[in-house]
Amino acid sequence: MTSHTAAFGADSTTEDVLCGIDLSSITALVTGASAGLGVETARALAAHGATVIAASRDVAKAEKELAEVRIATGSRVTVEEVDLASLASVRSFTDRIRETYDRLNLIIANAGVMACPEGRTVDGFEIQFGTNHLGHFLLVNRLIPLLVAGAPSRVVCLSSAGHRRADIDLGDPNLDATPYSAFDAYGRSKTANILFAVALDRRMRDQGVRACAVHPGTIGTTQLMRHLDQEHISLLNEHSPNMKSVGAGAATTVWAAVIAEGEAVGGHYAEDCAVAPVSDEEVTATGGRAGVRSYAVDPDRAEALWAVSEHMVGEQFTAHDSTSAQEGSSRTHSPPRLV
Repeated sequence: MTSHTAAFGADSTTEDVLCGIDLSSITALVTGASAGLGVETARALAAHGATVIAASRDVAKAEKELAEVRIATGSRVTVEEVDLASLASVRSFTDRIRETYDRLNLIIANAGVMACPEGRTVDGFEIQFGTNHLGHFLLVNRLIPLLVAGAPSRVVCLSSAGHRRADIDLGDPNLDATPYSAFDAYGRSKTANILFAVALDRRMRDQGVRACAVHPGTIGTTQLMRHLDQEHISLLNEHSPNMKSVGAGAATTVWAAVIAEGEAVGGHYAEDCAVAPVSDEEVTATGGRAGVRSYAVDPDRAEALWAVSEHMVGEQFTAHDSTSAQEGSSRTHSPPRLV
């Protein structure tokens, strides 16, 4: 995306990462842009000139949280409604985006739920797997033609070090036969986020679309933690002394999106503004980079999850066509192509 080569780390913020960077040629879509990391990511990109589509289940909340950003950036941020826990909502949203835009340069798959009580999406999927993975799987794939039109382009999937807790069970991804554990289910969904990026990058890199996953770090209390009781929050604070601000938490996202070279991050997992090593060792010391579990970047498991995901959402995306999905659309916005 850029030749900016300054070194960044755990303490870097979005402003550090984007200092001096002009993003006026970029159109980005950010999901979960009504709180925390999503709002900061949208703000940082727009502040540096990007046109931002802020997607949120709660439009009123997103409008309120982004009001100052829209004023400061000359209304470069547009809020759109999408509920990732509803395939119908995702399809309606992607149809609207394809009718309005003729290209995208970035999709930041930021939205998610964490350690919530056992539940199901409107389509009957386990709530964390359905929202965190399947919703984004469908959304991104239905917008691939716009990313191809905007190439070189990028998809950044927000995962977590929580993926180290649990691998995805390809035989029971919906936890129909597995006792529910809120944190294990969260870990499985975050593993799925990484595997999706691995498979997507392999499929699309020859068409100029690169994909990666990132761990933002442990952020002070945000909306993501709304399902945690005080005991779990205290444990999190105890085992994560190096809490990040929201600005530092979103730094790895924007670094992977517009600073890092596609060849460096494509198909990989990043943390603290760097590609993380593959490590299956248990993390006993606090601080530092935990790395990514080998099962989360296994290309065979990535392909198997892709097939399972296609079956679950009822659409196949094995061969992307950069034009067919856009035929007949009436586009009203044509942002400049990324160079």
